[in-house]
Amino acid sequence: MEENKESGKNEIYSQRVRAGKRTYFFDVKATRSNDYYLTITESKRRYKDDGYFYEKHKIFLYKEDFEKFIEALHATIDHVKTELLPEYDFSQVTVSEDEGKPDKADSELKWD
Repeated sequence: MEENKESGKNEIYSQRVRAGKRTYFFDVKATRSNDYYLTITESKRRYKDDGYFYEKHKIFLYKEDFEKFIEALHATIDHVKTELLPEYDFSQVTVSEDEGKPDKADSELKWD
């Protein structure tokens, strides 16, 4: 377990998902009292006059909301697949060579 010096929180697990111009980070962290929560961060590389920077948006998801979040995510994705894009074959989506590979220390993230 490595201490995150910025926030004083312990990072327990991390999963990175590269998705085109965005990268998503799913990080499990612990409070000082060993309570766990998930942060979901979207990171986009942007250009500014003096060079590149990363624009980040973060969601904090607490353990008591995991099931509600998973149910809503599944329902929303199912709606898109069945109602909005029924003709689209999601199983045929290809990812670039690096995009779909987890980091060495990452394992597959399961929502079920």
